[in-house]
Amino acid sequence: MARQSIKDSNFRIIGYIEDMAGGKQKAMDANYRILGYYDPKTNKTQDANYRIIANGNVLSGLIFDHR
Repeated sequence: MARQSIKDSNFRIIGYIEDMAGGKQKAMDANYRILGYYDPKTNKTQDANYRIIANGNVLSGLIFDHR
């Protein structure tokens, strides 16, 4: 599974987006705590408790909002 690091303007890692099975993705903070999930089949982003929070993929926004 591929993992992409997300960095702030000072090039510090603030989180990760990891590819999962079936094309799904999950967002994690810098300490690997799960922030949310994206499912391309439904085109919905969910928080860590699986509540729908947006249409489309806004995982990077979850990471930036969490800092």
